[in-house]
Amino acid sequence: MRERAQRSRDSGGQGPAALDELLPRVARGDDVAFEQLYRQLSAPVFGLVQRVLRDPAQSEEVAQEVFLELWRSATRYSRDRGTVLSWVMTIAHRKAVDRVRSAQASTERDTRAARAESIRPFDEVTEVVTGRLEREQVRRCMGSLTDLQRESVMLAYYQGYTYREVAHLLDSPLGTVKTRLRDGLIRLRDCMGVTA
Repeated sequence: MRERAQRSRDSGGQGPAALDELLPRVARGDDVAFEQLYRQLSAPVFGLVQRVLRDPAQSEEVAQEVFLELWRSATRYSRDRGTVLSWVMTIAHRKAVDRVRSAQASTERDTRAARAESIRPFDEVTEVVTGRLEREQVRRCMGSLTDLQRESVMLAYYQGYTYREVAHLLDSPLGTVKTRLRDGLIRLRDCMGVTA
């Protein structure tokens, strides 16, 4: 309490001090000077921020951020850069524009994510269902082959053996294996309804 009274006396105990007198005191941590600075600048800062954001609640948040930055960075102010008012209003404008850009980027991210999510599941479901149906049809059609045809097709097309290797594994002449495979593939094609 005494400190506050002493600080008030240090400021001359008179009406509002000039901004260029208050900011150096704020830089030294004078909370009374900060209070006076806030009283003088809160309306212009809030007005500028609200003109940019057009949302009172967000404008209040951004105005608070501006004053928090003033408290933290008062030591960086230099008279060479202009008046205290212009420096503070530049900070306020920058913070408001940053909030608009952040909101736009967030909206765009959400839109892209929603668009990607709405497309992806449908495609995945279609692919899974189509794959299952095709596998089921192939299983059913493989069942219509003779044992020798099925065994030849399985070795050549599902296990990757060459016709010569299939002939060796089945201990059958190469010509016989080729005939079994040709006949088996024709049966599969017909069963699956594939037109040549």
